[in-house]
Amino acid sequence: MVEPRPLVIAVDGPAASGKGTLARRLAEYFGLRHLDTGSLYRAVGLKLLKNNNDPANGSLAEAAARDLQENDLTDPSLREDTTAKAASFVAAQPRVRAVLLAYQRAFAQQLPGAVLDGRDIGTVVCPDATAKIYLDASVEVRAARRAKELQVGATESIESRVLSDMIERDARDSQRDVAPLKIADDACVIDTTGLGPDGVFERAQAFVSSRRN
Repeated sequence: MVEPRPLVIAVDGPAASGKGTLARRLAEYFGLRHLDTGSLYRAVGLKLLKNNNDPANGSLAEAAARDLQENDLTDPSLREDTTAKAASFVAAQPRVRAVLLAYQRAFAQQLPGAVLDGRDIGTVVCPDATAKIYLDASVEVRAARRAKELQVGATESIESRVLSDMIERDARDSQRDVAPLKIADDACVIDTTGLGPDGVFERAQAFVSSRRN
């Protein structure tokens, strides 16, 4: 008897490309669990910030990753821009990535499967994923989206500053030595610059369905 295989959907892309929105919709549509892997790195970064520690310190970041608790993933401060910047430094630490890699893979392999969104899901975490999707958008559009999110959250935000931070983060994420942000060879690439959430979902859902078959 053939063992059932989990349906694993990898959704990658840079900040504010629409990964979270798409991943949640795909998870609901296909009846799967969802993991925002970025929240793991944000939680580690936030723990460091709360203790006035440097997110770029590999030893301290690794210790924070090993001490990660489930309730750390629900802290409202995870969505703040300062936390996102800290997460980018944390994610560049090889020892941190090693600690969190096992957790992510175990999550993905539980039946019936899962949707994971992040920056290295299709290339490192789940290279054998059933379907890989890469979302992208112009950095100007992504910065405008992030600035709007921060303003809705009652946080002062200047779009030019967000744009500058995002350009810096994109460079850091794509140029890091460990698990850099890049497009998997077999990924479906969707540019969300001028495409609404429904249009993105329709393309992604059709792609995943074709891969299942």
